[in-house]
Amino acid sequence: MRNAGSAAEDSAFLVFEAFWQAAAFAVATLVLLLGMNPLLAGLFALWIVGFATFVTWYARRVAKVAEKNSHANSAVVARIVDSYTNIETVKLFAHSGREEGYARNAIARHRGRFGALMRIFSLQQGIMAGFNSAAMLAVIGPALWLWSLGMLTLGEVSAAVAMALRLNTMTGWIMWMTVRAFEHMGTLRESLQSIAVPQTVTDLPGAPALRVTRGEIAFRGLTHHYGRGFGGLNGVDLTIAPGERIGLVGRSGAGKSSLVNLLLRLRDPEGGRIEIDGQDIARVTQDSLRAQIGVVTQDSSLLHRSVRQNILYGRPDATEAQLIAAADKAEALGFIAHLQDSAGRTGFDARVGERGVKLSGGQRQRIALARVILKDAPILVFDEATSALDSEVEAAIQATLYGMMEGKTVIAIAHRLSTIARMDRIVVMDQGRIIEDGPHGRLLAQGGLYARLWARQSGGFLGEDAA
Repeated sequence: MRNAGSAAEDSAFLVFEAFWQAAAFAVATLVLLLGMNPLLAGLFALWIVGFATFVTWYARRVAKVAEKNSHANSAVVARIVDSYTNIETVKLFAHSGREEGYARNAIARHRGRFGALMRIFSLQQGIMAGFNSAAMLAVIGPALWLWSLGMLTLGEVSAAVAMALRLNTMTGWIMWMTVRAFEHMGTLRESLQSIAVPQTVTDLPGAPALRVTRGEIAFRGLTHHYGRGFGGLNGVDLTIAPGERIGLVGRSGAGKSSLVNLLLRLRDPEGGRIEIDGQDIARVTQDSLRAQIGVVTQDSSLLHRSVRQNILYGRPDATEAQLIAAADKAEALGFIAHLQDSAGRTGFDARVGERGVKLSGGQRQRIALARVILKDAPILVFDEATSALDSEVEAAIQATLYGMMEGKTVIAIAHRLSTIARMDRIVVMDQGRIIEDGPHGRLLAQGGLYARLWARQSGGFLGEDAA
């Protein structure tokens, strides 16, 4: 991937300058030789055909080897980056030597592929020497013979010799340019395998923007198995009234996140549809849909920008007062005031690092909450929104979260059941279906799955092995 840009740029240069120059020289030489003697022109034309055939065949071989070399190079980068980004895991399991060997294996494979590529280039030098000799013989030899017969003048012989010598110096350059072009094709093919993946979620031509007037959400016969024919969601029917707050509960793999991902249209369902205020979300633009939904996930990553820019991402035109108010509601003002990056920037101007790595998990989560508070969308989705917060901060922010929910339609996924016990309704999912639906007290009284999950909580967390 990282070589695709330079490969495309160099290929464009080769096509529009190098090859045109070579073609112009070949045509001009052929015309001049034809004016001197048809025999010289015929021999030169045969040489051009032979040379072009060899160059094309040879360059295709180079392209295949270059593509394998590019794959090997990508593997080296991928393994090193994988180990580096997971360096904490590597150290915790004391596998530094193993990871070094893992990277060395990729480097050794790349060295072998690179060696194969260089051997092909070396072979090319010998073959090109033969073609250059053939060019000299095909032009200079017959020119001298025709001069001896009085069919060419000395000036024409000199011109033919000059063109042959010029051709002799150009053949290596032409071969190298052609090989580079095919080598770039191999690199581009390898890169396009990553970026030329067809999009499965697209906007319909002329799709209108979503208009949220009330905030009602309806899942109608929703089915999605991720193309496997099993798992995922199985005919889910669920209506969420405007301004209603529901908690979504279930074991891992029950389909909670699948439901939310389909609502956000990160995927399209295999069956059924989702409507917001009567509008099928598959028939409106994706940007307008997501603009109406505020999302806080369990692992909220931040942009490698300042705290201010990260919070304003929720609403770029917000005022400074609105920015500060959002940070205050998210219980983030306290730690933001003490932030300082390596460049000396402080407070809201401090950079948070790539994915927010310079902040703790709780700090990242609170900035993510501030961003959603500032967005002020009519529909809210919380996917373990407070999981990265300690109990004290979580207790302080719960009031803010419930304040955010006023007048909005809310879907909250939680394993910590105490965080959603006050919701209007709790929807319990299992194996892709809704099996229980109702307020906290009624579900406890029913003695079903929700009651068993509640009973098996330890420290407020959901017991995954509930019967």
